[in-house]
Parts: sequence; C-alpha cells; structure tokens
Amino acid sequence: MINDVRITPRRLAIGMSLWIPNLFQGIRVRRFAPDWTSADVELHVNVFTRNFVGTAFGGSMQAMTDPYYFMLAMHQLGRDYVVWDTRGEIEFLKPGRGVLRARFELSREHADQLRERARGGAKVLEWFETEITDASGETVARVRREVYIREKKRVTERVSSSD
Repeated sequence: MINDVRITPRRLAIGMSLWIPNLFQGIRVRRFAPDWTSADVELHVNVFTRNFVGTAFGGSMQAMTDPYYFMLAMHQLGRDYVVWDTRGEIEFLKPGRGVLRARFELSREHADQLRERARGGAKVLEWFETEITDASGETVARVRREVYIREKKRVTERVSSSD
C-alpha cells in the first residue's frame, strides 16, 4: 500500500464533517474506508440548507461531491503524485428532500491503473461518476468529477537519473 499521508480515514471523516463549509451546509462525511477505496457522504436538507422552494440547494449538492474522488486518489497514490480536482458536472433529476447520500468508490485496481498511466510525469485526466440518492434510494442527481493526476517531477527526475 502506497500511503504515506499521515491522517487516518476516521480522523479525516470527522475533520471534514466539522470543517466550516461542510458543517454549515449540512454535509456529513460518514466514513472513509480504512484502505481509502470509498467514502460515504450525507447532506441534511433543513431550514439552513434548502433553497427558496424548500428542496436541497444545488450548490450544497455540488459541494457534497467536491473533494472525495480527489482525496481517495491522493491517499491511495501517495505523496509522489500531484492530484487535483479539476472539474465537476451535475445533472439534477428530481428535488432533493430529507437526507441525501452519495458514495464515492476508487478500487485498488483502478488506482493502480492511474498510477501506471501517470508514471514518468504523464498528465492523466480521469472522470468519475456517482449518484446522489434520497432516503428511498431514488436518484436525485448524477454527478461527474474530473481528477488530474501526474507523477511529481522530483520522482520522474530521480527515476530518470538512476537509469
């Protein structure tokens, strides 16, 4: 496992839930998997997080999906890689009410493929998709997030000079 980032999944989930932008938008990180392959996030729609017509504010739905694929990739790939969240798209399908949920998954195999594609400093742009669902399991929105990955120059240069 390549993970020299020094925060535990549990601590990150707690910290992200208490982080002011998430806290005041009703976003709660329920868990990061111990091996950084998934994350579960909730948005609690209430008087502070709803829009003019009483449903989930679209900006909060976008925010609840913002950093999680980036974080899963960063923790699995480790410090030798630059990882950025570059773009997001959301398709609203129905009004969101109550507690909304999203699950983010990045398998070990997929992370290994990304690592291989980024080897030597190659730029990788990868789209990830998830759904936001309501309490009954119906899809409220479909979300796509693009993540940028590249092996850091110091690593590429170190490997090149040792050849």
